[in-house]
Amino acid sequence: MQKYKPDYYNDLDKVYSKIWNLLNSGLLNRDAPFHIPVFICGDKNKSDGRIVVLRGVDKKGKIIWFHSDIRSNKVKILKHNPEVSLLFYDKSEKIQLRISGHAKINYQNDVTKKSWKKTAHMSRQCYLGDIAPGFDVSEPTSGLTANVDNLKYTIEESEIGYKNFCVIETFIKSIEWLYLAAKGHRRAYFSLKNNSLEKKWLIP
Repeated sequence: MQKYKPDYYNDLDKVYSKIWNLLNSGLLNRDAPFHIPVFICGDKNKSDGRIVVLRGVDKKGKIIWFHSDIRSNKVKILKHNPEVSLLFYDKSEKIQLRISGHAKINYQNDVTKKSWKKTAHMSRQCYLGDIAPGFDVSEPTSGLTANVDNLKYTIEESEIGYKNFCVIETFIKSIEWLYLAAKGHRRAYFSLKNNSLEKKWLIP
């Protein structure tokens, strides 16, 4: 653990800035730990988590988002219960974030059109399968045809995948921050509801 005290150690405003700096770093750097958070959703009987790829960060709007297949199980869950959490951890920074919010499924709208246009040729492969993710099969398979599996398709041919593409936005309600430090841990809570920011320290 670190043996020094960073400038945000006892400053809630600087903690909040650090949070958004880490989220932006996760968005821009595919090797950054915050690039692949755990997304958690569920219903009354079961919670379900998986790794997702951070695709967007909007500090002003208090929104983060990722891409998904509209046929996936998490989309079915979100239609019944849009309350979600995302878990981030950076080992080198010794910082954990737990973000809670309300999810919105964007499908064939201006948000998805904009995101799909930016989605690279290789990344579009994920949406070119004829069978929905999670479907039972008798043999191991990627679910893709040989041409798609080997990236032997043009960007124009990949357009068919748009029908399976969606963008899941999380409108952030709260952020819980934990910093693990040799000099003493720090924990804080930020409420982002109703266009206001409330902040407080917690016992780690």
